[in-house]
Parts: sequence; structure tokens; C-alpha cells
Amino acid sequence: MSRPMTVSGSVEIAADPQTVYAEIADPDRMGRWSPENVGTGDPGRGALTTGESFVGHNRRGPARWSTRCTVIAAEPGERFAFRVHRYGFGRVLVPVSVATWSYTFEEVAPGRTRVTETWQDDRTRWPDPLAARFDRLVTRGRTFDVYQAGNIRRTLDRLREDLESR
Repeated sequence: MSRPMTVSGSVEIAADPQTVYAEIADPDRMGRWSPENVGTGDPGRGALTTGESFVGHNRRGPARWSTRCTVIAAEPGERFAFRVHRYGFGRVLVPVSVATWSYTFEEVAPGRTRVTETWQDDRTRWPDPLAARFDRLVTRGRTFDVYQAGNIRRTLDRLREDLESR
């Protein structure tokens, strides 16, 4: 059986789609909600557009790494997505397809938005047994689909709490 390659989660937020989009489309802000990403270190850049790149800084326990990402969709109030395509410790040097992250925004009532966050595993050339061993090593025993489902849930809950408390 092949491994799950996509995981999604959704949350409803008491904010309009444009407001929620503007937060997500500025990758430096992700550090406020994500249990793993700590932002870009490039505050004030604002919402990115298709084709723009950024470096995301991450941590998992004592591990620290950075990723080069390129925005592949930037449709205000509707969809924001980026592909992670370089990896490194300190300097982002290794070209490798890692993942694609996407966010969709659906108005479910005036001033209320359903946000869906999706993780797509782009390690399509990795044999399933190798991916399973690697995943369990770096996530303390889980596969990435299970691990990312938990990260997505925490990120969306924190995003909702943040936006609704303003």
C-alpha cells in the first residue's frame, strides 16, 4: 500500500477571506501559529505574489533548518500556495522536492471564512519504505501524514484564536 501523500484540515474563522488571506500570504507571520515554522526573518515584506521566493526557518525539538520556497498561487481571498524546493542547515543549498503547502479561503457567511490548509508530500521519487523510515526518525515515530495532520490542526486553531482575539 502506498503512503498517504496529502493531508488537509479546515477551520472557520470570524474574519472575512481577504483579511485571513493577507495574514497567510505573508510567510513571516506563520511563526505566530505554526508549531514548527518560526517565520522568514524578513518582517514587513507583506503578502507575496506568484513567483516570489522566501526562506522559511523551522525547528523541531533541538533541530533547526531552513527551506527555500516559491509561491505558486496567490489569489487574494481565495488561494495561497507555495512549494518547498531547497533545504539546508544555515545555508539553503540542497535542491530537493519536499512539499507543497496550500491554503484556500471560502466565505461561509458574511465576515466568516473557512480556511483549509493542505500539505502535499512532494517526495514522489522516494520509495515508501525509505520514506517511512526517514519519517519515523525525524518525527519521533510517526509518518509525515500523521505528523502534519497534527501540525495543521494546531496551526489552524492558533490562527483562529489570533485573528478572533484582535
